[in-house]
Amino acid sequence: MSDLSDAERIDALEMKIAYQEEAIEQLNEVITAQWKKLDEFARELIRLNDRIEAAGANAPASPGDEPPPPHY
Repeated sequence: MSDLSDAERIDALEMKIAYQEEAIEQLNEVITAQWKKLDEFARELIRLNDRIEAAGANAPASPGDEPPPPHY
């Protein structure tokens, strides 16, 4: 080991703990923001799925069911 006194070793450990606590807090903030964004995306996906289903219900079953354009 090195020639550090007990007080210096404790100070070094306290600094490491403080750094780790800050890093954990920053990571927690990032994860929280990502979960919020993920929830937004999930709601948007549901909304888009509903729109697609509604558009499919209003669409003709097949192209043959549609009358031909006037130029025919």
